Amino acid sequence: MITSGLCNSATMRTLALDAQMPYVALCVDSNMSPDISPAALGRMATIMENCGAAMVYSDYRTIAHDAVTDTLCTEYLEGSVRDDFSFGPLVMVNQEMFRQAVEEMEREYEYAAWYDVRLRLYRKGAIVHIPEMLYTATPLEHPDKGGERQFDYVNPRNRKVQIEMEQAFTSHLKAIGAYLAPQFDTPDFGDGFPVEATIVIPVKNRVNTIADAVFSALDQQAPFDYNVIVVDNHSDDGTTEVLRRLSEGEPRLLHLIPDSHTLGIGGCWNLALSHAKCGRFAVQLDSDDLYSSSDTLARIVETFHSMRCAMVVGSYSLTDFALNPIPPGTIDHREWTDGNGRNNALRINGLGAPRAFATAIARSMPMPDVSYGEDYAMGLRMSRNYRIGRIYEVLYLCRRWEGNSDAALSMEKANRYNFYKDCLRTWEIEARRKLNATTP
Repeated sequence: MITSGLCNSATMRTLALDAQMPYVALCVDSNMSPDISPAALGRMATIMENCGAAMVYSDYRTIAHDAVTDTLCTEYLEGSVRDDFSFGPLVMVNQEMFRQAVEEMEREYEYAAWYDVRLRLYRKGAIVHIPEMLYTATPLEHPDKGGERQFDYVNPRNRKVQIEMEQAFTSHLKAIGAYLAPQFDTPDFGDGFPVEATIVIPVKNRVNTIADAVFSALDQQAPFDYNVIVVDNHSDDGTTEVLRRLSEGEPRLLHLIPDSHTLGIGGCWNLALSHAKCGRFAVQLDSDDLYSSSDTLARIVETFHSMRCAMVVGSYSLTDFALNPIPPGTIDHREWTDGNGRNNALRINGLGAPRAFATAIARSMPMPDVSYGEDYAMGLRMSRNYRIGRIYEVLYLCRRWEGNSDAALSMEKANRYNFYKDCLRTWEIEARRKLNATTP
């Protein structure tokens, strides 16, 4: 078994030269110390041989604070291309395929060598998940809280890392025929809308925060007419009563309660987008959050017109409930470029906030009726054909508190969310491959 940091190209080349056995075990998580028996290594090698796999990985047991926890990994799909995909701390690779993948690296990496190699391994053979507890692993340091780990990839301190990951991923997309050049359709924003913009707030059971969000929306100063649609998904904690009071005498605020009791957040968004009072542009505001200033809406709408894009994404700052900044601070996705953003959208696990959509186009590609990843799905679909505009100044305050739906995610829920986004990416990769095959 080889245990070493794998982010660096020189290290990877050394490992490839030193690996002599047909199958090689690699420790791919420097924060975990795996303990695997010879019998378990034999099991991994047998499955590799049977499947002709390029790489295998398995479930495992984590030992921490005298407690043993079963750790389940997710299945690897073609769309499992996020650089933070968790194989667990241990993988086994086919030595010959591994050596070839390392030799084929096209650039010198400081951070992205393992990511580049495992993308290349996928192109050489299957990456197989073994749903068996084959080993134990001990954390070498206390892990981050589950609700905070999801922001690691957008930590500004990791920008150089993200740029390298994007370079490796762009090469992968080109190799599998799914890369899209920076050539965009011109969006038709449509006519006949009652207002220029609508702020959309889906909500369920946010009695402590919904009034703040509504006031933040209504306080926007813009040189055009706008309104606010709050889709109240059958709240039962007093949120509905708060919204009824706020909407009295406020014609700009439309309080909708769906007929259906089974809608997810995506379904609530579709209800707002299809409503006759929805404006030309639909701008997101979560019921926990606030706009950073009164000109956020005007900035977003101006960007739609100046960049002729179908979607606009701003930048946000993480705060606590009292609006004090918390790490990692500002999330601005500055690794994004207009020339390669539509490809990078497939690698990252989220596009940023606030998100806004050209309503006419959004109506033609509704969000999936789920409560996680619904807007990411629409963003991927739009980026297949249209430019996504970025605003790098902070427009939005994302408040983290114990009531957030993604606070301290359980392992099971995090796996389910990540697997769903991997499915979205898998479907989108195939759609882009087909698009390229039919485009002259």
